[in-house]
Amino acid sequence: MFAITLKDGSKVEYDSPIKASEIIKNISEGLLRAAVAVSVNGELVDTSTVIDKDCDFTVITLKDAEGLNVYRHTVSHVLAQAIKAVYPTSKLAIGPTIENGFYYDVEFTTPIVLEDLKKIEKEMQDIIKADFPIERFTLTKKEAVKLMKNFSEPYKVQLIEEIPDGEEISFYKQGNFIDLCRGPHLPSTGKIKAFKLTAITGAYWKGKSENKMLTRIYGTAFENKTALEDYLKRLEEAKQRDHNKLGRDLEYFTTVDEIGQGLPCMLPKGAKVIQILQRFVEDEEEKRGYQLTMTPLMAKSDFYKISGHWDHYKEGMFVLGDEKKDKEVFALRPMTCPFQFQSYLNRPKSYKDLPVRLNETSTLFRNEDSGEMHGLIRVRQFTISEGHLACRPDQLEEEFKGCLDLAIFMLKAVGLDEDVTYRFSKWDKNNKKKYIGTVKEWEAVQSTMRTILDDLGVKYTESDGEAAFYGPKLDIQVKNVHGKEDTLITIQIDFQLAKRFNMVYTDADGEKKYPYVIHRTSIGCYQRTLALLIEKYAGALPLWLAPTQVKLLSVTDRTADYAKSLAKELSDLGIRAEVDVRNEKIGYKIREAQLSKVPYMFILGDKELENNTISVRSRFQGDLGVLSKDDIFAKLVMEDKTKKIYK
Repeated sequence: MFAITLKDGSKVEYDSPIKASEIIKNISEGLLRAAVAVSVNGELVDTSTVIDKDCDFTVITLKDAEGLNVYRHTVSHVLAQAIKAVYPTSKLAIGPTIENGFYYDVEFTTPIVLEDLKKIEKEMQDIIKADFPIERFTLTKKEAVKLMKNFSEPYKVQLIEEIPDGEEISFYKQGNFIDLCRGPHLPSTGKIKAFKLTAITGAYWKGKSENKMLTRIYGTAFENKTALEDYLKRLEEAKQRDHNKLGRDLEYFTTVDEIGQGLPCMLPKGAKVIQILQRFVEDEEEKRGYQLTMTPLMAKSDFYKISGHWDHYKEGMFVLGDEKKDKEVFALRPMTCPFQFQSYLNRPKSYKDLPVRLNETSTLFRNEDSGEMHGLIRVRQFTISEGHLACRPDQLEEEFKGCLDLAIFMLKAVGLDEDVTYRFSKWDKNNKKKYIGTVKEWEAVQSTMRTILDDLGVKYTESDGEAAFYGPKLDIQVKNVHGKEDTLITIQIDFQLAKRFNMVYTDADGEKKYPYVIHRTSIGCYQRTLALLIEKYAGALPLWLAPTQVKLLSVTDRTADYAKSLAKELSDLGIRAEVDVRNEKIGYKIREAQLSKVPYMFILGDKELENNTISVRSRFQGDLGVLSKDDIFAKLVMEDKTKKIYK
């Protein structure tokens, strides 16, 4: 006899092995129809799994996030089966689920285009209609390699060869199609109700540029057609907000093939917004006791060897020279911390000198993989609001709180405070080579950081393996319009680098001690922040951030000088104004101003000139009518000063 403990805590007993599907059927026929997988002692398995011992048993349906992932994973296998049917010479790589969908990487003998997805979708529909049972089986490593070689699947063979000896290797079969997979999967292909292939891109095998470029086919799937149509509608709206398109259309930035991937050129509008943000950040940091530094963009390899970056981050750096040939090898900096530490080391410190808060608007260089590049979100050269604080142990919590308060202040100022989540990024104790420091040190500092976060009331998730190599961190995460999550702001506790650089202070007891170092950004990478702002506001930035805040439109040649004189007055007040006195119809000028997302338009005709008034249109509030110059000027100055954001 063995006992099955159900989700509600009740128990059922069986005296012989039984399939999970039979257990579900005994609970409810309706539940069996809804089931996509089961959780046995916390592990997701197929409904065909045989249960033969005591366990906790939970039925997974499409109402569960895990259930939707299982559903979409099965659709990715149907996609692979359809590809092999339509393109028999293709080679399959990997096909995981991602947020809101799935993809499959494939090597095609001849390129395919977006229109070809229709043929693949039709084949997928036929596979779903056939309602093939999905069956799991296992093989030894030798047998698995032989099977995939027989199917001429070199990428699968490579994946199998990388699996440690003795590990179970599982496959799934549906119809005449077999794929390497851990599972679980739906009981049959007929369970799939609504899907759509959405895009084609290129992707390097395993994300490494030295590997072959494959074709990546994206898709999504939902429990019914209504949910799918709602998602596709949101996806279309997201495309309209995508900064990679909108930012180019509005002339914020451009890219040039001859310059290189991940190296965007900021056009005047984009450069102006970044300048506004930089000035705002630097002024606020100065108010909070930070001291500004300016440090080199590169250093010798010797310098990075002291910090540990040469051993732990060299692949992500741009190295200038060859260690085997050149006397000195340099590298562009991927971070500023060891450079700023030199300011701390410039003269001896006592406990009374701490905390030391240093900030810098830093240009950094990181050798990101080609497949990771995306507009301004992920680039190879970027500018960041970087800072480092050295403090005593008794100051750590207060200084960390100050860093978080600054980050939240910045997020509120730009309107992103409600769009972020918090992640406590820890080390991976199973991959110690990736980090410096002992297990005891890591456990101690992570415990300290967890206590700080809990004391501050931060609602966070924990993630193993996301820490920096020298310490844990709080990552403030944000999603772009396509749902991909990136880190916007980071606050890290470093308990290692002060030792490496011999950053000491003399404590009250006369002893030399090492400070804690906090690495932090206040608004993160300026390029990434700009991208997120373009997407959030669909290009219509708040007044204080808009590169052009007011567009003055003359109705006739007679009002051109009036428009220019008003623009000069606005400029003197610190308001960014642009004049359009072209010999064009006023409707055309208004339309152009609307398309460029200017916050305010001043329409100036003979009546306005005669009465020294202004006809005002607000992007936020609509037509404001005819206002006096003093009233509208005061309104603009106040909105700009208070950094008002219309919801």
